Amino acid sequence: MLNYTLSTGEVFAIETFGSTGRGLVHDDLEVSHYAKRSDIDTSTVPLRLPSAKSLLSVINKNFGTLPFCRRYLDRLGQERYLLGLNNLVTSGIVEAYPPLCDIKGSYTAQYEHTILLRPTCKEVVSRGNDY
Repeated sequence: MLNYTLSTGEVFAIETFGSTGRGLVHDDLEVSHYAKRSDIDTSTVPLRLPSAKSLLSVINKNFGTLPFCRRYLDRLGQERYLLGLNNLVTSGIVEAYPPLCDIKGSYTAQYEHTILLRPTCKEVVSRGNDY
């Protein structure tokens, strides 16, 4: 258990997972979702592959640090980008998120809300009409 005091102005993601299996999820299968890390200064990481440099520019312009999947890159007209994407992952600029699985044949779901701690209340900033 972490010993941490929550402070005003902090933002937290609360993620819950459900499964029709054992209830123990683990990373598995082929990665399809990614996000650029916000804690990395990309100017200090040497990228030798032109495809990685080009793809990083596309990611910065279209997603920033928001998660994206390879299908989004396809829709942007990106082709033959897997080598560059893998280079961004191995260099630590982009984080890969493999799907979470339980036992074979079971279903796994994730639900998430983002909470902002205000001086007098906690605000669920991810809440909308459809969520």
